[in-house]
Amino acid sequence: MADMMTTQAGDAGAFRRFDLARVPSPCFVVDEKAVERNLTILADIGTRSGAHVLSALKAFSMFALAPLIRQHLDGTCASGIFEARLGREEYGGEVASYCAGYKDTDMDEILSLSDHVIFNSPAQKNRFLTQAQAAKVQVGLRINPEHSEGEVPKYDPCAPCSRLGTPVSQLTTDMLAGVDGLHMHTLCEQGFEPLARTWAAVEPKLARFIPNLKWLNFGGGQHITRDDYDREALITFIRAIRKKYAVEVYLEPGEAVALDAGILVGEILDLPHNGIDLAITDISATCHMPDVIEAPYRPALMGEAEAGHTYRLGGPSCLAGDVIGDYTWAEPLHVGQRFAFLDQAHYSMVKTNTFNGVPLPAIALWNSETDDLRIVKKFGYDDFKERLS
Repeated sequence: MADMMTTQAGDAGAFRRFDLARVPSPCFVVDEKAVERNLTILADIGTRSGAHVLSALKAFSMFALAPLIRQHLDGTCASGIFEARLGREEYGGEVASYCAGYKDTDMDEILSLSDHVIFNSPAQKNRFLTQAQAAKVQVGLRINPEHSEGEVPKYDPCAPCSRLGTPVSQLTTDMLAGVDGLHMHTLCEQGFEPLARTWAAVEPKLARFIPNLKWLNFGGGQHITRDDYDREALITFIRAIRKKYAVEVYLEPGEAVALDAGILVGEILDLPHNGIDLAITDISATCHMPDVIEAPYRPALMGEAEAGHTYRLGGPSCLAGDVIGDYTWAEPLHVGQRFAFLDQAHYSMVKTNTFNGVPLPAIALWNSETDDLRIVKKFGYDDFKERLS
């Protein structure tokens, strides 16, 4: 994720006219037209540059939209056996799997589900190479370009002592025996320029290896669908690499698929006061938006006022740190009032949990063009209980 210490502005877009009372609370509401807008941009990048564009399920795996994604993109990238299975069963197209460490017991199934299997280290590649070749699956190796563009160390795969990828300075010809392609994923909610700088730093170190490869995968972390992203430069960049080295190029957008396409609707439960005005909500930072605590970052509130009545919002759990942040409304809040956080389709949805028995948010699909609304999923006690023993 980007500089998580700052507020993400988000884009309320069509959600300004969505009646928050139409859905249960809490609830993720995803606008399929906003997702379609993003997919159209990504498909255009693929068509004009010749790149294969895969949807990163780790960021957004709402498979109710798989048919729409399948129409526009070339497939999915998975972070393990369950995502690989979801990609194969629901999305179709290519499935590229990467995991920092594969288990022997999973490998047969992963190979049966994947077109590419990308290994984190030469040791893992060597361990499973014969198996992968017998399954006729292309083999990739993740590298660490040893060039940092990340703004937050815990989200920077190139930070010192990173466990992700083989440092490019250690790469040898022997390590690449049986390898069809190289994978690098070094960015986080960034524009084109960090990718260009990363490639400028790493290309001289890779140039002698690339003629023996079939593809290069530049991973995700690029906000390609953001208005200020230099998409023409990206297209030129990909074309140049494909022409110079005669390799295929892969991109793995995750957030870019669902950027500004969803909100998380919540409700005010109580309004205590302890030195400052507090608001207890049915949205929990630790259960529903864990990046608020882990990153940390401050999610954007739809319709926040510049001045007025400020409250510190927190969740219903017993965790003292279950605090979302301080937010301002033009008028005083009241119990039962609905509100919404912006840009919550990606990562928040896939990271929810039931700590303290806090219920999971429902999931709704909205069409901002037709105003059609469908509650895709409601979670109940069984969803909580069945995770336990």
